Amino acid sequence: MRSLNIFYLIAISIGLLACREMDDVNLDLGYDYQPLEVGLFWEYEVSETIVFGESDSEEYSYYLRDKIDYSYLNEAGEQVFVVLREQSDDRGDWIGEGNFSLIVRKQALVRMQENERVVTFSFPPQLNKTWDGRIYSSNQPETFVMDLSGAYQLGESNYTQAVRVLQNQEDDKITFRDNRYEVYVKGIGMIEQYYEVFTYCSRNDCLGQELLDSGSQIHLKIINYGKN
Repeated sequence: MRSLNIFYLIAISIGLLACREMDDVNLDLGYDYQPLEVGLFWEYEVSETIVFGESDSEEYSYYLRDKIDYSYLNEAGEQVFVVLREQSDDRGDWIGEGNFSLIVRKQALVRMQENERVVTFSFPPQLNKTWDGRIYSSNQPETFVMDLSGAYQLGESNYTQAVRVLQNQEDDKITFRDNRYEVYVKGIGMIEQYYEVFTYCSRNDCLGQELLDSGSQIHLKIINYGKN
């Protein structure tokens, strides 16, 4: 009788382990919120404003295309995806603008661009999830938060599985404005990027009037994506 009990205990233990392994296999960490594979590309419509001083600014409209050009293993054995960025005025002639790298490290998406490492996404996605976006940077810590999860509309397109990462939202109406966010969609990747960092005129004759003194705004909105 005792041997039968032991047999049942072993069988139950094996069953529990098997279920746990199946759960681990079926666990969706959401890595496809930013697919990474050589040949994938994303095209964005871009609007940009640069403020050089009071009543002195320029506006630009153009297109950007990001394409994963190749990948390699770094010294830590991590797979690094190198993204070629190109710019065009008409989506016909593309001119190389540089490149940046994407890497998944400790369930986080790290973008390495212009000697700056930013954790732009954290897996698995979850509403109100926070992390230090500058943890791999020498800059001061900066808290990023997933402040939207679910349906999202961009232009005439509606997405059902989107996550917005709010990087910063601050405007004191006197000295500076800093608003930044990115939106990711399951199975597509980043569909939108918004960057707005300005300083206000702070002289006595214009303090508090929200007159832009310097800075820039850039807004990327996806218009095409796929794989070559």
